[in-house]
Amino acid sequence: MNIGLDMMGGDFAPLEAVKGLQQYLSQQQDLATVVCIGDEAQVNPLLEEYQLTSKVQLVHAPEVIGYHEHPTKALKEKQRSSIAIGFHLLATGKIDAFISAGNTGAMLVGAMFSIKAIEGVLRPTIATVIPKINGSTGLLLDAGLNADCKPEHLNQFAILASLYAKNILNIADPKTGLLNIGEEEGKGNALAQATYPLLKENNQVNFIGNIEGRDMFNDKADITVCDGFTGNIILKMAESFYDIAVQRNFHQDAYISRFHYENYGGTPVLGVAKPVIIGHGISNATAFKNMMVLAAKMVETDLCGKMKESFQTI
Repeated sequence: MNIGLDMMGGDFAPLEAVKGLQQYLSQQQDLATVVCIGDEAQVNPLLEEYQLTSKVQLVHAPEVIGYHEHPTKALKEKQRSSIAIGFHLLATGKIDAFISAGNTGAMLVGAMFSIKAIEGVLRPTIATVIPKINGSTGLLLDAGLNADCKPEHLNQFAILASLYAKNILNIADPKTGLLNIGEEEGKGNALAQATYPLLKENNQVNFIGNIEGRDMFNDKADITVCDGFTGNIILKMAESFYDIAVQRNFHQDAYISRFHYENYGGTPVLGVAKPVIIGHGISNATAFKNMMVLAAKMVETDLCGKMKESFQTI
């Protein structure tokens, strides 16, 4: 198994990527081969300092796509960037998964146009992890990739999330809820009303009906489905609560601490043919380590292959 890691992506790259790599190599028993993609002049000295040179492969990438660059234009013009090279390695089978905390737009463009969506998937999606008050973990999607959605999109998001929850979160029969302003069937806006019957008839998900915002952090549903506009607002609000907890010094609470992004590393793009994981721009060493753990599990479980099989039966 070969995992590609963009060493130049993130506000604290490449140092935090190297530290995360050290954590991964020292803590995991079944290790993947990590292919580091980045500027040799910056990365090699750090690999030597942390005694990792002999444990990884380094692919030279002299260019970097900045956060404020246009994603499509940058990928086209910067063929020697770490992100462009990473997607080339993934597309040609040199690596089995690709991780970056760099330009999110470039990662999404690369995922959809270099790797492409699984046949039958109308739109790939991104999910965010939701800590549950009982100690379990849930998913919310879409988390911002698709601001405007059709009922068919939400129906497919539920299938992708169910497969992710089973294979990565180890939830045997994940319960799926449709985010709404009331529990009763027929509630909500046009999108929610039209999505409900599709989910109700979908035999690939365990649909439990509508759920409300107050159910987000309890165990009523393992998966919450909504459009990306709504999902991203919820995500950013949850992040702000954690920031407030840090400011008021109660972020060490066992439950509140689970909202720290580093615990989950990054967000997988669900619905594309190969594992692509997008990290937070402020990713630290622990976040990078957890992204590698997630990538390895996605490859080990052949999650993308199972998604492909699932959509062949639709």
